[in-house]
Amino acid sequence: MKLPLLAPPDASLLWLDAHRVVAGTHRRPLNGTPTEDQLAQALAALPPGPTRWVVEDLWTPSVLMRDLTELPRGAEAQEAFFKWRFTQALALETPHFVQALEVEPGAWLASGIREDLRESMLQLSLRLDRTVHTLTPRWLYLYNLLAPSLALPGMLLSLSPVESGRYAGTLVAWGRTLCLLRQWSEPLDAEGWMEERIAPSAAFLQRESRPPQQLFIWGAPAWPDSGLATKLMDDRLVFGESR
Repeated sequence: MKLPLLAPPDASLLWLDAHRVVAGTHRRPLNGTPTEDQLAQALAALPPGPTRWVVEDLWTPSVLMRDLTELPRGAEAQEAFFKWRFTQALALETPHFVQALEVEPGAWLASGIREDLRESMLQLSLRLDRTVHTLTPRWLYLYNLLAPSLALPGMLLSLSPVESGRYAGTLVAWGRTLCLLRQWSEPLDAEGWMEERIAPSAAFLQRESRPPQQLFIWGAPAWPDSGLATKLMDDRLVFGESR
């Protein structure tokens, strides 16, 4: 099941990881949030027209909200409600722009981005006449990319290399639809992810009668045996070119 609200339109792709920016053949290392000059150089490498921005998970936190059977009436009231729930759930101190999408009755996916970061990106795009169609978290872009082939319950790891062999990032899982989302800014090596994050998540899904049968991994060159059918995703899958 794709999540249509944030599905990518027909536009050029600007890819922002915490450690790199990719725009067509333009690839440059990053060390955290890009500067305006770095973004301008990347956008200049793309054809004229609209762009879709795929943004580092740690800059675009997400949360699944469950058992929301009654919502405030009116678009503005609902927007304020989801923003409040999102801020409370993640204990955020800085204001975030939040989008929410119902993934099944009573369950909503909310994704946000710091308001100042979003505003700087939009203002830059306006100055350069490069319309932004979407700002999508990396994990969600990858999930939507996989969605047509997700015949079995499974997991996706969207990883951000922090230092040699250690990763922060996102774990999502699905059965009939998205059912689990967890994010960690603290880096662990692959064995730590297996022991402290994947195994407990798989145990939870087992209790929920949604045991995962496959594991997709983005951001790591290799992965230890997890007991699941494992596929490493690489740049060729996303960018359509050889490394």
